[in-house]
Amino acid sequence: MRVEIVLAVPRAFESWPLTLPIGATVAQALESAGFTPEALVARGIDGLALHGVRTTPEAVLRDGDRIELLRPLVADPKDARRRRAARPK
Repeated sequence: MRVEIVLAVPRAFESWPLTLPIGATVAQALESAGFTPEALVARGIDGLALHGVRTTPEAVLRDGDRIELLRPLVADPKDARRRRAARPK
């Protein structure tokens, strides 16, 4: 089955397409792409998602899944929205 690992960074993204056996997990996909737990920490990865929904390394993948490597938020979305709304127009 085909899956993709994606890491979004400001103004760009990185993508790693993979072919894995049926029944593979998120952890196996990360290992297959060369991501060790240490490498994830070094890149500042804060979590994992499948198509925008948080997931765990034990989650079983399906053909066409997109694994997203999540970075921590730089700003609280609610606070950022309030600041934008408070700006004079």
